[in-house]
Amino acid sequence: MSAAKRGVCLLGLMLCLVLPTGCWNSKDIQTMAYATALGIDYENGNYITYVQILNFSNIAKSENNQLGQRIPIWVGRGEGRTLSQSLTSIYSTSQLRLFWGHVKVVILSEAMMKQGLSNVYDMINRYREIRYNILFYGTDKPLVKLLSQTSLLNFSPIESLLARPEQFYSQKSLILPVYGYKFIADLNESSNSTLLPSLTLNNGVWNEDQKKIPLYEINGAYFFNHHRYTAWMSQDDLKGARWLQTKLERSPLEVPKANPLATLILEDPRYTIDARSVGGKIRFSISLKLDAFLDEIREQATQAEIQTAAQNEVKNELTDSFRKGLRKNVDVLKLSETLYRKHPDLWKKHFKGKEFPLDSDSIEKIEVKVHVIHSGKYKQRK
Repeated sequence: MSAAKRGVCLLGLMLCLVLPTGCWNSKDIQTMAYATALGIDYENGNYITYVQILNFSNIAKSENNQLGQRIPIWVGRGEGRTLSQSLTSIYSTSQLRLFWGHVKVVILSEAMMKQGLSNVYDMINRYREIRYNILFYGTDKPLVKLLSQTSLLNFSPIESLLARPEQFYSQKSLILPVYGYKFIADLNESSNSTLLPSLTLNNGVWNEDQKKIPLYEINGAYFFNHHRYTAWMSQDDLKGARWLQTKLERSPLEVPKANPLATLILEDPRYTIDARSVGGKIRFSISLKLDAFLDEIREQATQAEIQTAAQNEVKNELTDSFRKGLRKNVDVLKLSETLYRKHPDLWKKHFKGKEFPLDSDSIEKIEVKVHVIHSGKYKQRK
């Protein structure tokens, strides 16, 4: 080998030894901490934040994973005068680089909701790693307890009502899940009573062997008017509001409520809300159609009798939820929003600038039609 070639080889070898391999900014995914949920509280002028951390190597599908094996959950706590300061205070002890791109859930305490949410959604949406399609909940329970809770069969919180409410909603539709972008848009609307699902833990249903296990449950909703916290309403209070959700997949109804003769599963609501000015007041008319199938019959009755009983029960639930909302200045049926979108001139004349424009006479008429489309494996008398 010539002297020139030996020199080139020697230079190449020296470069291989001196230059680093790989990318300067690359990170090993197994040595990063992935934030999957945030809890935000407010106390004594400080923001208290809780960050749920999961190791994705523990929850990825592989041959080594065993069904039912408990998934470790880490929860970090931060505190600061601002929300950003509270979250970044966690960095000093995190040991690993925190990645925020997998955040799926934000849970707000009652104290935080009453303090005001403008700082929350400004910081969360401003940070580039956090996405818009994250779920929002409110709660009156300790945040660290909610964020430390596993799911059924010891699955991770990602496989639970917390992060995948659509699995629950497809079987029993009551209160729709709320995503961050929709929640913020509704808060900024002039007409809305904005809804935020209320998250709790229920330990009265499931046992692991003979030990009671608490699991997530949506037990109601918080409401906001003009960015301000207004009230909390229970799931029972909001039963009537479910029938005016076009995304309702299936929801059970016992008819009649006092002495049930049948249980129906109702689905596919189609409704219209009309408004007119009468004597200087806005009066609303609701027309609603629902499909149904029979889930259980306790007493012999014709299909027509069951349909009539169902129609009366749905109408009663709509009226009851509306009246309970009035007592707390909550527009449960979103009548003001309908007027705002369909008749903006009427809304500006009668509703704009009013703290709460509805009263007990606001609903003029409710018409409900329930059509039983099938009765399961048994035939039903017409």
